[in-house]
Amino acid sequence: ACSSSLVALHLAIQSLQRRDIDRALVGGVNAICSPTTNILTCKLKALSPTGRSRAFDAAADGYVRGEGCGVVAIRRLSDAERDGDPIVGIVRGSAVGHNGFSSGLTAPNPLAQEDVIRQAVTRAKITPEQVAYLEAHGTGTELGDPIEMRAAAAALAENRNAENPLLVGSVKTNIGHLEAAAGMAGLIK
Repeated sequence: ACSSSLVALHLAIQSLQRRDIDRALVGGVNAICSPTTNILTCKLKALSPTGRSRAFDAAADGYVRGEGCGVVAIRRLSDAERDGDPIVGIVRGSAVGHNGFSSGLTAPNPLAQEDVIRQAVTRAKITPEQVAYLEAHGTGTELGDPIEMRAAAAALAENRNAENPLLVGSVKTNIGHLEAAAGMAGLIK
């Protein structure tokens, strides 16, 4: 899945790799300033009538919209280590996609999702089995979550066993769907 904040992160990483820049601030923000999106998502039956996001739960009935902002500072690892900067996490690879053709807004394309996961793993120069945790889109919808999990399993779970599980979660269960800031919220988590 892709949000505008993750596209910004991907582009900043590329600029760092090309040495166009030495550091970047990357962020996302979502403010609900109009009822229009609520009206449209209600008509799509995408919002939870119970007011709770339950990603990957049998009781999932939609998502909750949220507001928030998140910003991270990124640098090349070698520069941060040289300067003694505090390092909270390392992004080894990134990929973005448009989610391919699907039957509608709430029905993701599993092949496109699988492809973008495989691209990120390849760019990170790791194997799928080395991914220990997946911060998933996980909106808590009956249609989207299972499609996303099948794509993630196809890309990351083929050679796994009980000793090497793929843990999956979604910050949306805790804070709602931050839309344009959703990717940044997941990264910060």
